[in-house]
Amino acid sequence: MRRTLFHDDHDDFRVAVRKFVDRELRPQQERFIQQRSIDRSAWLAAGKQGLLGLLVPEKHGGSGAEDDYRFSAVWSEELARLSVAFASSFTIHSEVVAPYLVELTTPEQRERWLPRFCAGELVAAIGMTEPSAGSDLAGLRTTAVRNGSDWVLDGSKTFITNGFGADLVVVAARTSPEKRARGITLFVVEAGMPGFERGRKLDKVGQHEADTAELFFDGMRVPAENVIGEVDRGFVHMMERLPQERIGAAVTNIAHAAQILSETIEYAKERRAFGQAIGSFQYNKFRLAELVTSVEVTQAFVDRCVAAHVGGELTAVDAAKAKWWSAQVQNEVLDACVQLHGGYGYMNEYRVARAWQDARVTKIWAGSNEIMKELIGRDLGL
Repeated sequence: MRRTLFHDDHDDFRVAVRKFVDRELRPQQERFIQQRSIDRSAWLAAGKQGLLGLLVPEKHGGSGAEDDYRFSAVWSEELARLSVAFASSFTIHSEVVAPYLVELTTPEQRERWLPRFCAGELVAAIGMTEPSAGSDLAGLRTTAVRNGSDWVLDGSKTFITNGFGADLVVVAARTSPEKRARGITLFVVEAGMPGFERGRKLDKVGQHEADTAELFFDGMRVPAENVIGEVDRGFVHMMERLPQERIGAAVTNIAHAAQILSETIEYAKERRAFGQAIGSFQYNKFRLAELVTSVEVTQAFVDRCVAAHVGGELTAVDAAKAKWWSAQVQNEVLDACVQLHGGYGYMNEYRVARAWQDARVTKIWAGSNEIMKELIGRDLGL
């Protein structure tokens, strides 16, 4: 089925992104997995090709595609087809952090950060999740207290993608504890600030290309000029931008599942048992038919949500639906793909095994699937 979401210019862009992936990422993937991080040279190459500033205006060093999220969707899809870890690392920077730096900053801040952000000279991360507060962003314990014109930041963050190597981290901290959710402020923490420390690279089940770390703030002084958005309105700022993060997750989820399913279908045509291709057995044939249908139906809904986002009409509830359902389908598809590969599906040298490991977290991050269902249920008046 031909997707009607994209036009010729998006197709041309897809070709360029695919060439970037094949040139800069695919040949280095095994090394990135072993070192648990992506080389800075790959970030600089992405910046040189204009892939990191898709949501940034040209006057600030961006690509000038900020009014058409479909270019971002193409970027996410092509990364995910190689590895969901690549999609996670690069799009945390280019699709999740970018709106904070474009929309909540002063002209001076934009001039200070965005050109190097778009060039890949500043790698970005976002610090929301804490050891005691995952999906419950209102339960943050990291604090920031005024001290003269500065703020003193204390606390920690965990499971931070790009955290180990990031040069710039958008950090959510509680500035008015008595206000609960209405007392959170966003700060830009920069590498080298006294009191900012990183923990080890976390040992994850999957997504080994992505560096993921703990961050610690111990009496760290943050100058007032590193506050972004309004003081005590950080929770609102985050809620306003979470729908884009969630539709981005959905785009990645279904692209990842579709690619591995395609490879599994080819495997089922070639792998033989009992004198015939395993795909020709009725059960396997029916199972693959179910999986293809599930992926294509989910893709249609995700595409509709992307189109709504381009038109400024994507609701938080529809983004939640796309996020949880795509993650559910992704994990069901990949589990079935492992099963169809038999024992080989459990071997790390097979892409399907790594994809299966990589995908499990998509039902947890960007708000767990249970939280997504809670949001949808509230919208139903329940």
